[in-house]
Amino acid sequence: MEDFSKYIEHTLLKQDAVKADFIKLFDEAKKYGFLGVCINPAYVKYAKEYLLGTNIKIVTVVGFPLGANLTQVKAFEAQKAVEDGADEIDMVINVSAIKNKEWDYVLEDIEEVKKACGKVPLKVILETDLLSSDEIEKACILCIEAKADFVKTSTGFVKNGVGAKEEDVKKMAELVKPYGLKVKASGGIRDRQKAEELIRAGADRLGTSSGVQIVSD
Repeated sequence: MEDFSKYIEHTLLKQDAVKADFIKLFDEAKKYGFLGVCINPAYVKYAKEYLLGTNIKIVTVVGFPLGANLTQVKAFEAQKAVEDGADEIDMVINVSAIKNKEWDYVLEDIEEVKKACGKVPLKVILETDLLSSDEIEKACILCIEAKADFVKTSTGFVKNGVGAKEEDVKKMAELVKPYGLKVKASGGIRDRQKAEELIRAGADRLGTSSGVQIVSD
C-alpha cells in the first residue's frame, strides 16, 4: 500500500478542544506529512497562520454536524470560511430532506454552498449511517448534478454509528467517479487495516483523528 499520509485529513472536531489540542494536531500534520487538517470553522484563521509556508490543506465543516441549517446559513458559513483561509469545505447534507424525498431542496442546498465556495472544492457529507442504499445512490446523483467535488461518508457524530463502511465507499465511488467526483471516507477509521480496506474500495481521502496510529502501525 502506498504512503498513507497523502490520504489523511488529520481531524479534530471535538466541542471541548482547546488551543493546545489544535497546536498538537497541526504539529503532527507537519511531522507526518499529512495531506490536510480538518477543523471547525472558528479555528480556520488560526490554522492558516500556524501552517503558513506548508502544503497542508485546511479543511473545515459547514452545517455540522446535523446538516439541518438553512441553506443561506450554510452558504454564508462556507463563504466566511473561504475568506478566513479554508482550502476545502465539507458540508453536511440535509438528511431530513432526503428522508422526505425533497430532492429539489437538497439539490439547491448543495448548489448554493458550492456557489459560495467559489473555486474552493466542496465535499458533501451524506451521513451514510442514516441512509438506505437507494438514498445513498440518490444523494450521489444530486451531488453530481450540483457539481460538488467529493462525496463523503460521515460526520462521525451519529450515536452508535459505524461510520465509513467498505460497501458504501465502493458504491459511492462507482457512482461518482465516472463524473469526476472523488470520495472521502470518514468515521470509525482507527487502524491501518481499515484504512487499507477503504482505499481499495475507492476512497481518495481519509478523514480520521487516528492518523498518527495509522501511519505508525
